[in-house]
Amino acid sequence: MAIEEPEYTVERKADRFEIRQYRPLIVAETFVDGDLGDASNAGFRRIAAYIFGDNQSARSVDGQAAGSAKETIAMTAPVTVEPQALVASKAMDANRWRIHFVMPKQYSMASLPRPTNPLVILREVPSKRYAVLSFSGFTGVDKSQALTEELIVWVRAQGLSPVASPQMARYDPPWRLPFFRRNEILLEIGTP
Repeated sequence: MAIEEPEYTVERKADRFEIRQYRPLIVAETFVDGDLGDASNAGFRRIAAYIFGDNQSARSVDGQAAGSAKETIAMTAPVTVEPQALVASKAMDANRWRIHFVMPKQYSMASLPRPTNPLVILREVPSKRYAVLSFSGFTGVDKSQALTEELIVWVRAQGLSPVASPQMARYDPPWRLPFFRRNEILLEIGTP
């Protein structure tokens, strides 16, 4: 079964690197304290609860009035984590994280169910341009930090500059064999 992913166009590709222009989208996000692994798990569970029905529908569902019904939202990929508060100079050593899922494109801010949990926030994200490094395997702190640094070096070699913190995107469930997993480091860059 296909899982919806954010829409983008590829401007440039070189080995594992790409420059992408993403279309506007809506995310459900939450902020979690802790290390990368613990924060990722806690954030995933919080947002998964939202999409699996911990919400109030913005429309009437099966004869129930808007706001009194719960609605299930389709799962999308990837699950993205972004460092917010650093404990060292390395991004993946952060102690606060923003975790988000992209909402299916069929929804607008007006039609999305409202989260019941106040820690889940819906937000519109405008079109953005990213440098992306794709990789497989595990996404531990050391590996993710090394790949982030590799992406930053590549971005600067292209005459570009990062404009935000790096993000790590995971596309596969944890039971998928590591060498089949699809992961990415995304680094927002300015427009040309």
